[in-house]
Parts: sequence; structure tokens; C-alpha cells
Amino acid sequence: MEPLLRWPLYIVLVGALLLAQLPAIYAEASASTVLEIEKASNDSLLWGPYRPNLYFGVRPRIPKSLMTGLLWARVEDYQSVQHNFRHTCEQHELDGYGWDEYDVRTGGRQTIHDPSNRLDLTTEFVKVPGGAHGGNWAVRIKGTPRADASPNLKTTVVWYASLEGLGSLEVVDDGEDTGFDGDVKLKGQTIELGDFDIKITEGSGEHPPPGHPSYDEQPLDRTFVHSFQLPEDALWQTKPILFAHLKTQIEAMLAKYGEDNPPPPAQVYTISNEVARGNLHMVQKVFEGPFEFDILYSSASAPEPITSEDLAKRIKTVTKSFSSRFSEIFTPNAPFLKGRYDEFSKSLFSNLIGGIGYFYGDSRVDRSYASEYEEDNEGFWEEAAEARGRNVAEFEGPSELFTSIPSRPFFPRGFLWDEGFHLLPVLDWDADLTLDIIKSWFNLMDEDGWIGREQILGAEARSKVPQEFQVQYPHYANPPTLFMVLTALTDKLEALVSAKPTDQKVIPSGSYTSILSNREASLQYLRDLYPLLMRQYKWFRKTQAGDIKSYDREAFSTKEGYRWRGRTPQHILTSGLDDYPRAQPPHPGELHVDLISWVGMMIRSLKRIATILGYADDVTEISGYEEAIIRNIDDLHWDDKEKTYCDATIDDYEESVHVCHKGYISIFPFLTGLLPPDSPRLGAILDLIHDPEELWSEYGLRSLSKSDELYGTGENYWRGPIWMNMNFLAVKQLLDLAQAAGPHQKRARKIYTELRENLVDTVYESWKETGFAWEQYNPETGKGQRTQHFTGWTSLVVKIMAMPDLGSQTREKDEL
Repeated sequence: MEPLLRWPLYIVLVGALLLAQLPAIYAEASASTVLEIEKASNDSLLWGPYRPNLYFGVRPRIPKSLMTGLLWARVEDYQSVQHNFRHTCEQHELDGYGWDEYDVRTGGRQTIHDPSNRLDLTTEFVKVPGGAHGGNWAVRIKGTPRADASPNLKTTVVWYASLEGLGSLEVVDDGEDTGFDGDVKLKGQTIELGDFDIKITEGSGEHPPPGHPSYDEQPLDRTFVHSFQLPEDALWQTKPILFAHLKTQIEAMLAKYGEDNPPPPAQVYTISNEVARGNLHMVQKVFEGPFEFDILYSSASAPEPITSEDLAKRIKTVTKSFSSRFSEIFTPNAPFLKGRYDEFSKSLFSNLIGGIGYFYGDSRVDRSYASEYEEDNEGFWEEAAEARGRNVAEFEGPSELFTSIPSRPFFPRGFLWDEGFHLLPVLDWDADLTLDIIKSWFNLMDEDGWIGREQILGAEARSKVPQEFQVQYPHYANPPTLFMVLTALTDKLEALVSAKPTDQKVIPSGSYTSILSNREASLQYLRDLYPLLMRQYKWFRKTQAGDIKSYDREAFSTKEGYRWRGRTPQHILTSGLDDYPRAQPPHPGELHVDLISWVGMMIRSLKRIATILGYADDVTEISGYEEAIIRNIDDLHWDDKEKTYCDATIDDYEESVHVCHKGYISIFPFLTGLLPPDSPRLGAILDLIHDPEELWSEYGLRSLSKSDELYGTGENYWRGPIWMNMNFLAVKQLLDLAQAAGPHQKRARKIYTELRENLVDTVYESWKETGFAWEQYNPETGKGQRTQHFTGWTSLVVKIMAMPDLGSQTREKDEL
């Protein structure tokens, strides 16, 4: 062949090689785009009140870094001071508290009503991203005496900053022996944060006047600063550290002045002004009457320092922009159009995202009987209890987690199955934030596919958890609710995938939807996550498998049956429905209808993601699993006599039998969206839902049928009370059914309309009466009960209010 004739073939070969490399080049470019977006997003998410266990505490999403917090107390008598010193969120000590408006990226306003201290406190927090280290932030702390306060209410306020790990944090000026007259300034430096300054302004407000000789040593119109050098693992114990220091001060004052002439409480409960090198610095102010002061954090890499004037302007801007955006995203529909719902809905959602925290530390894991996944001996729960009694759990990690929490006073940590419900409304508000949290959870996965159902990271988190509940076991599952969020995400993505690339609009970095609005970035995010999703699904199939073959059960598939591990006679904590009635006694041949339904929901979500990503082989394989699960739900769990879905167990004759306790378990295939509109089971499901002698109440759906012999018995946790997460799933499925052609469309419309109104009214009326959202609601009275300030999945009521109104015609007829 002549040389000139070889060129076309050469060009073809080179072109073929380049084409072969294009997918890798394209994927690399997409991955780079995701990283760039995440980096920009992290700037606006770096700082926040990410210590939700405190009434107010700011930290960055960085391990072993700067942590700040706030304490306060009324100092008018000696007896109540220690009891009334506020720091960590506790149940039943305040009339109400939480965020009125809050956006994780910009800030917001929190109001705290403290009856014992006769004080209403507000914390107004803003962020100003910019520079290489996350920008600036500031908080305005404002105290207002309540109507029942004395005319000269005396309040002591302590703000502190501590630094774990490498770096420095010190007070710029020593002040005078008697304290600081004016602002207090700290400067610090770490590798991750660079150089920074923190200014605590003098602020405004009166101070207790002289009235005792001790005033000359520590005049209360000054600011006191005390520096501590402490072991890192003690730094989070700020309140005990403060009390220990105050004890030495009190003893010294009493020794000097005697018990016959003690200084007044406002004077006694002050820290000594001793500035030195340290890793914890406490700053104390004492006020009489109303007060206000600012904390201003300025990064050296930011364009300019933040000032009190900047803070004042941004507080107004943040509040206005939040209200405008909230009204646009969560637009309520009839009958919730009256203004009385505005404050309510904003508060619930603000406290949901205001409960987002960053956690870092080790956790306790027991892998000693990991080989006993099967729990296949009768009496397995006794063997498990014996194994737990050996207490061979080891510390693993440290790990980090960015997560929203169920309740600041009682559950200030990450819960796997709660998170999926939390993120459903968060996804509507801030898709990038949602994806960040999802990734944080999946980064906790071990090589087998296990994620601990309860994340208790570090000593501070463990301090809120009884020891018997601290250990996690790598064969214990939890409902995979993060897949619900991914399903909602795919709903939003499908429009992008079907559109032409030229139609895509890339929202500038730092917005709420930078990844979601960029088709390739979205797909790359799913590509990165997909192997972890598959790993967890396979972990479920392996560790939570139920036994179909050994008991001659007739089913479409001999593999698709599931059983929660970690069962005891009283509980299946792993199911999330703790004390819901199950078969007695526990048996290794049990099959649980809620678990197979969760796995069915999981596999459908995986199928949609695989379809979007173009993984044809996986779609084919997953479709087989899906069909087997759907068929087996009916084959293994439907009871023709009871006309409901039931758990299965093995009786004394080694035969498979159903155990039917009608309640949330009975409608799980419906709640997880696995029943089509023409399902022959739907009529009976709707009968059960709408029967006032079964699940229906005027306040929401009961967790257990009113007719069940175990209704309201024992712990009565999931044996009747109304839970908003399960009711949300019911409302959502009823809405889908009401909007789809089918034999039950009209009836579903009616039940949906009634249930939607009942749920909103239940949460609203209890919130109006108590100032709180609650963990669950009483099915007889509608009153909130159990955990207070439960602004986790109870906040789903905000999404319920924004659902379409399908009952306006019915209401109009009633009015006529």
C-alpha cells in the first residue's frame, strides 16, 4: 500500500481510539464539575449552629476545630442559679424555643422563652461566605425580661470558644485586673480555617450597680475573661468546667467576706478575669434588665471583616429572603390559607433544618458475633442477650456525619431511618444540601454494606444515650428510607435527562440546586453513589434474609422473604416500630411484611436510578428481583380471612401461619407504593384505614387498630399513638391513588382530603397550645406526647399543607 493511502486508515484508527476514551474523559469532566460545585457549596455550608444539642453553639464542618457556645442564668438568688444555668437543650425546662426563620446557607433568628430565668432570649445568626476559608459569621444575642420579671432582673451570660487539635486561640489583650472595659477580641489560627478574629462587643444594657465591697475587685459593668488549658476530651463539658471554676470563686469570696456578709448572687457567680494561653476561653457579662451584644467572626481570607452594622443589615435581609422563598416553595393549599398557619409552618421547617448538625468521633460497635447473622436457633434472642452481656464492643472510627436530628433535647444525633423522612422537605428547599447529607451517610458504610442505624459519635453524643443503647451491631438493619429521597430526586431528574443538553440551565455555584440543575453533574453524583446503593441492597438480602424453603411455604420465589434481626419478645427496635405487636415467641422462621415492603421500595428506587444511568443489564436483573418481591408480598403475607397483610411465623406444628395485628404493618405494601391502583387488595386496605374502630381517628391514623387486644398496652409506643411519618406516607399514597384512574379513585380522594386536614390540625393545635412539635400524638385527644421539640419527621406536616386541595368542591357543598 502506498504511504499516502495509509493516512485515511491511520486517521480512522486514531479516531476510534479517541472515541473509545471519550466515556472516561466525559466521566472525568463530570466528576470534576461535581467536585467544583461541592467545593463552592461547602463554602456556604462550612459554618453553622451545628451543635444542635445546645441552645446555641456554632462550629464548622471540620473535625477537631473551633467550637463555640452560650450559657446564661438568672442571678438573683443563691438557690436557683445552678439549676437554671442553660446550656444543653433539655425537655420541659422552657416554654418554647427554636428557629422562627432559618436557612442553613444564610442564617436566621431563634427565640427562646425561659420562664424560670424570667427571660426571652433571641439569637440572630448570619453568614457571609467569601474567601478561602468559608467566610465570616456573626450572632446577635438579645435578652428581654418577661412580664413577670423583677424590675431589675439580673442575668449572667457566658459565651465561650474552644479549640481542639492543632492551631492557636488566644485573647488579644489581657485587659485590666478588674476585667475588660469595651470589646473583647480573640485571634486564632488553624490549617483548615487559616487566620481569624473573634470580637465580642461591649454591647448595650445596664449592669448591676455597686452594693458590696467585692464590687471593687470585679465591677459588674466590666466583661470577664478566663482562659483554660484542658485535655481535648474534656472541652465539650463546658458547664461542669464553669461550675468547678465558680465553686473556687465562691469559696474564696465566702472566706474573705464571711457568711454573714456574702456578696450578692450576681457578684458571686462570676469567673475570675485571668487571661492566658489556653484552648478554652470563657467570656462573661452581667446585665440588669434588657441587653444586647454581638459575636463577630472574621476570616482573614474574607474580603473584609464583618461588623455589627453588617450584622444588623443582614438580619433583615435573611428574614425577608427566607419568608419570600418559603412562600414560593411550600405554598400552602386550601384549607390552610389563613395567616395563622404562616408562623407555624415556618417554625416547623426552620427547626427541621436548624437541627442539622456536624458530628465527629468514635463509636461503639460489637462485631463479636457477626457470624451469627442467621439467628437461626429457637431462643436466638436469649443467645443474643448473652452475647451482648459479654460487653466486647470496641471503639471504631473516628467518623464524621452531617445530618439532621429528630429532637434537639432528646435525640441530638443521627438516626438512619429518620433521615429519609427529614430529607423529603429539605430536598424541596435545598437539593445540594440534601445530596451532601446523603453522601455523608453513605460514607459511613463498611465494606459489607452496613450503616449503623444510630450514629453516636464521640463522648459528647454518648453522654445523651443510656449505655445499653450505645452499641451498634453490624447485622442490625434499619428501614432504608434514604432510598425514598433518591426516588424523589429521580422524579426531579427525569425531566432533565429527557431534555436536550442545550436546554439545561446551570445555576451559578453556591445556589441551592447547582448539582440538580446540571444534568451531567446530577448523573455523575448518581454514578458515584450507585455502587454504594447496590452494596447496601445486597447487604439487606444477605443479612435480613428470611427462610422460605425450610417450612414448605408456597411462594413465587424461594428467596424473597425477609426477617428483621435483633428481635426480642418485646421489641424489634431495628424495624423502627419498636414495640409493635409481633409473633410470640420470636421464631427464626418469621417473615416480616414491613421489611419486605422496604426492600421492595429500595429495589424500585435502584431500578429507576439504573435506568437513568443507562445500566441496562442491571435494570434487567433488578426487574427480576422486583417482580419476585411484589409476588411474594401477596403469596407470603396476604391473609384472605383477615383481609389484610400480616407477618408470618411458624407454629407448634412447624407450619407457617399468619400473625395479624392490624395497624401500620398491615398497610405497609400500600405505604411504600407497591400496590397498583387496580390492586384487588386496595379495597380492604382502604376499609381498614377509614374504619374508626380500626385505624381511623379524627387526629390521624392510629399505629395499631383500636380493636386489637394489645391496643394501648405495655409501653404503648407504637400500639395506638399517631405518628406523622407513617401518616405522611399514607397521605402521599392516597393522593397518588386519587389522581390515577381506577376503581378506588373517588374513595381515595375523600379519605385523602379528610386525613390531610386532620393531620395538619392535630399538629397545629398542639403546637399552638404547647409551643412544640411532638414525637407522636394521642389518638383519643390529639394532644402531643412523648418527646418534646420533635421537629424531625413531624415537620413533614409542612409538605402535607403544600399538597393539592382535592376537597374544595365537597366543602363548598357542605357550606351551601
